[in-house]
Amino acid sequence: MNFQYEIVNWYQLYKRDLPWRHTQDAYVIWLSEIIMQQTRVEQGLPYFNRFLEAFPRLEDFASATEAEVLRLWQGLGYYSRGRNMHHTAQQVLVLHGGVFPVEYDALIKLKGIGDYTASAISSFAAGEARAVLDGNVFRVLSRFFGIATPINSTEGKKEFSDLAQELIKGQNPMIYNQAIMEFGALQCKPKSPDCEVCPLQVQCYANRHNLQQALPVKIKKMPPKKRFFNYLIMEQDGDILVKKRQAGDIWQHLYDFPLIETDGEAGFPDEALTSEIRKLCGDQVVIKPLVAKKHVLTHQIIYVQFFVLANYIINFKQDAGVKWVGKMELDNLPQPIVITNFINAYITK
Repeated sequence: MNFQYEIVNWYQLYKRDLPWRHTQDAYVIWLSEIIMQQTRVEQGLPYFNRFLEAFPRLEDFASATEAEVLRLWQGLGYYSRGRNMHHTAQQVLVLHGGVFPVEYDALIKLKGIGDYTASAISSFAAGEARAVLDGNVFRVLSRFFGIATPINSTEGKKEFSDLAQELIKGQNPMIYNQAIMEFGALQCKPKSPDCEVCPLQVQCYANRHNLQQALPVKIKKMPPKKRFFNYLIMEQDGDILVKKRQAGDIWQHLYDFPLIETDGEAGFPDEALTSEIRKLCGDQVVIKPLVAKKHVLTHQIIYVQFFVLANYIINFKQDAGVKWVGKMELDNLPQPIVITNFINAYITK
């Protein structure tokens, strides 16, 4: 059996018709690769279409404001990627005259582009023989070849990289890289892979030894940190008080509401939380708990409570990050998705 032939033959029969597979435009491919990282195609495709519609050329992306980019990115998570994309577009405009580079060595120097993305763009746009390694490829190689080295270890990354680079030799990189990623996404799935109709089943190590669920091996990370956000909702003459989040924490440069973070979940009435709210908003403040949510991030779990305040005075500093905004401006501000969902459900438009 020829591993590469079977993968490519399967791809020609079962590949999905995706818009970025009909172009060698490095800018369009870059958009798709960044948006689709750690995102299912079904979720990411609408974002790709919106970005391409809003910024059909790299110059359009580079001239946008960060807030415009983050607003379009809203809901994808990993907001640093959206900010890095904006920076990259401006880099390409300055360093490459607005022409997105296609060579790996030039791509790897751009902000937010690592080995995987540089390999993908250079192979899809220019046919450069650079093997891609994403979660799908790790899974296919680990199962077929029976590799138990953890994929997120230094040794594992080198072992899989060497193997992947060896396998791409003599192949059409544009086709082969797409094929092995698609095979992992649709055929050799993380759970319940369709081994009975897999063209690789006879020689697949995992299939022969019933190790599909054991491979690939990944070193477990620390459990996510739990945090408790208590948001204070204050409205005045049709405006609402918002706060721009600063650098050094999650949701950098997005807008939420003034909040008090506590060490644990604060049921209401909670004496300590009530005392903190009164320090910020006066002793006569009326506090009404509205809704509680759980928001799961990759490395953190955020337990969110929203409190509507009345009869308040503001005893905290209002700087550039804290301001009153109307409902229309509120809609146009980039926000964490948990804030957007709250606004859509509870803020009268």
